[in-house]
Amino acid sequence: MITHKSSRELELMRRAGRIVAEALDIMKGAIRPGLATLELDRLAEKHIRREGGIPAFKGYRGFPASICASVNEEVVHGIPGLRRLKEGDIISIDVGVQYQGYFGDAAATFPVGQIEEEAECLIRVTRRALEAGIQQTREGNFLSDISNAVQTYAESRGFSVVRNYVGHGIGSEMHEEPQVPNFGPPGRGPKLSSGMTLAIEPMVNAGTWQVDTLADEWTVVTQDGRLSAHFEHTVAIVKGCPEVLTVL
Repeated sequence: MITHKSSRELELMRRAGRIVAEALDIMKGAIRPGLATLELDRLAEKHIRREGGIPAFKGYRGFPASICASVNEEVVHGIPGLRRLKEGDIISIDVGVQYQGYFGDAAATFPVGQIEEEAECLIRVTRRALEAGIQQTREGNFLSDISNAVQTYAESRGFSVVRNYVGHGIGSEMHEEPQVPNFGPPGRGPKLSSGMTLAIEPMVNAGTWQVDTLADEWTVVTQDGRLSAHFEHTVAIVKGCPEVLTVL
């Protein structure tokens, strides 16, 4: 069932979303060659708890950390650890926060030092694919208008969108109905209306859209070993228009 949020619920989600955005900004400022991904996890958890939030990912279905940290060909769900970042890497960081019973969820991909042109382009296109999807998150549109906008933008730039993992509704649960694919024709699925809240999250690959899961049963990687980028925002439809909740 798709839930519509009250003004009070939206206010709590704005607070959760701001904590998410602040955590991402703190980690962005810390990223450098030689840094272990576990240090990013510690920075995020410290900030989330200091602001009165709870790390939404930690313990979720057994996940052991507060963030997902996915490097280079890792698409999503990378587990922070002792791996040290290298010059030229890219790292996708996904953060979720629960604040007084409501959730915010966002992700971004960052460069580590100087990166190659293809990596820069992939990051830029994935971010803009998310923006294209957000622009379709309006009352009267259909859910798949978001999906089609993401796919059309990414594929028109020569990249592919992951089909195994999708965005989702969000609110008093981290994952609610409906699912929000990053591909498909327009004009299908539920009609969008004010009060709906969605986590829109393109995962875009430099090569094939196909992925595999590693032996840790969490980390998802591209089948061809090429780069992947991931951007996500929590978006509410307010007075018919999209409002991004996971921003500073």
